[in-house]
Amino acid sequence: DALNLDSNANSDTAATTTATTTTNNNNNNNNCGHDHNAFSATDEASEYAELSLRGVLAHLGPAFLVSIGYLDPGNWATDIEAGSRFGYALIWVLLLANAMALVLQHLASTLGIGSEKHLAQVCREMYPVRAANALWALAELAIIATDLTEVVGVAIGLQLLLRVPLWVGVLLTTADTLLLLAAQHNGMRRLEQLMFVFLALISLCFFAELLLAKPSVSAVLIGAVVPRIPRGALTAATALVGATIMPHNLYLHSALVLNKLPLSRDARTLRLYSRYQLIDAVVALNAAVVINAAILVMAAAAFWASHEVVLTLEKAYELLSNTAPRVFGVDLAPFLFGIALVTAGQGSTLACTMAGQHVMEGFAGWTVPALTRRLATRVLALAPALAVVLAMGNEGTYSLLIWTQVVLSLQLPFAVIPMLRAVSREAYVGEALRVSRPVLTAAWIAAVFIVGLNIALVVSVVMDGWHLVWVRIVLAPLSAAGVAFLLFVLLAPDVRARHRIALQLSDADFDAELSSRASSRASSVDDFSLETDPK
Repeated sequence: DALNLDSNANSDTAATTTATTTTNNNNNNNNCGHDHNAFSATDEASEYAELSLRGVLAHLGPAFLVSIGYLDPGNWATDIEAGSRFGYALIWVLLLANAMALVLQHLASTLGIGSEKHLAQVCREMYPVRAANALWALAELAIIATDLTEVVGVAIGLQLLLRVPLWVGVLLTTADTLLLLAAQHNGMRRLEQLMFVFLALISLCFFAELLLAKPSVSAVLIGAVVPRIPRGALTAATALVGATIMPHNLYLHSALVLNKLPLSRDARTLRLYSRYQLIDAVVALNAAVVINAAILVMAAAAFWASHEVVLTLEKAYELLSNTAPRVFGVDLAPFLFGIALVTAGQGSTLACTMAGQHVMEGFAGWTVPALTRRLATRVLALAPALAVVLAMGNEGTYSLLIWTQVVLSLQLPFAVIPMLRAVSREAYVGEALRVSRPVLTAAWIAAVFIVGLNIALVVSVVMDGWHLVWVRIVLAPLSAAGVAFLLFVLLAPDVRARHRIALQLSDADFDAELSSRASSRASSVDDFSLETDPK
């Protein structure tokens, strides 16, 4: 075991510890894609001397990779469902969810900067093996659910634009691996720039749609500031939360900030780097929520106001045909809708694949090539997508998109609570990035809101379907087990702290010893385990 340490470990010299830590940091930097070779200490000192516009522009990117995930086709279906059925009433849920997402994404980046590890690695250290494996399984479930929405969404977009059968569009989505390879071949900065282009294209499409729909400004303002959930809107509200705060994005953001992590670990540099990442998150996430709000408002203005029932994305496409002029014989509104749908699906696919790589690496210690990871996740998503398309048709795919967002909301607490427990402790984030009490309080309030909304939905579904055998035999016991595991995740002792104290090591020495022992062994799940007796 990685922690079967000699009792004299804490008597190592300071030089040995420093050397080990330096080696470990260099290894971490290499693994995370750092490129510090051409970056001198003088350049870094100049860059982090003070907050500047040049520095802000240089650090824009990681949050944009995250934000594109908030625009996947599942979000579209959820926004259109909320707007077409309940008008402007749920805009406040979208805005509140975005505020919570901003706080949580900032804490995810803080965790990565302070610990030099991403959330999956921290979870593996914090919890016993079985609990960490369960968190890993839930994270993979969220990633597969997200990829499922991308498969269906892009397939629908291809069907609308190219008039191919939906099942053919599903199969064609496997070609996005070529886009992934082309983007990653040119480096992380080119990938971030590609996300800028995607986000700009989607924004232009929907701002044009919004202008053509001519929504009621007063109704939009009322829906934004008056909190109410209409009768029958609980599922839609929960889906909006799951679509706006996506669990795999917390894992992804905590990893992406490691790509440009400064060489210096002094407090001033770390705080300034964290501030740059916060600005990046504010700009990117607010851009994403504006687009999501535009989709919801467009649906309310175009469908709810005219009492149109929207049961599929294809129906929304058709209904938009009469809302805009024709350009070169093409209906402008539905064309923009289809282009934005395919673009959003491709962009979120890239983010989803990167999140999957970091989740697998952090929880299991497996380094998997991007292409292999992409194909594995896509194969797991293709089977249910094809089954729904062939068995239930277009209406089935629309319901599938909405319920995948509900699944994401149900899984969200299992990513949020471990992260909040970690950032609450100085051992993980360090003294320089210690999180203030008001921010932690806001984050825990957000977690309570998410958990409460999920419990309300589950209770509602179980009560309404209690007469069904599968609800009593399968859903109710699974729900109870989920609540019990969530309580364990919240209250379980920190395994890392318990073993560090037993070994009488400081946090720095503990990290050095753990990394040294883990790197000297074969890469396996057990090597990253903290469950065995340290003595």
